[in-house]
Amino acid sequence: MANLTLSLDDELLQKAREAAVREHTSVNALVRDYLKQYVNARERRLRALDALDQLAERTHSASEERWTRESLHERKAG
Repeated sequence: MANLTLSLDDELLQKAREAAVREHTSVNALVRDYLKQYVNARERRLRALDALDQLAERTHSASEERWTRESLHERKAG
């Protein structure tokens, strides 16, 4: 396991220590868990964007003209 040195504001570090005590863990574990959640969420977002790109490539629009703000808000009389 690698070691990492961080520079933190003293007040932030104190609050992190207090949070760690309340949660019966360490600041190290809090940082590790946060980074793990951040990386996992980012990977999920990227996979979702890739899936949207793939869907867009397979989808053909029936519209031949470009949409405008006005045309999107037009109400057709029925």
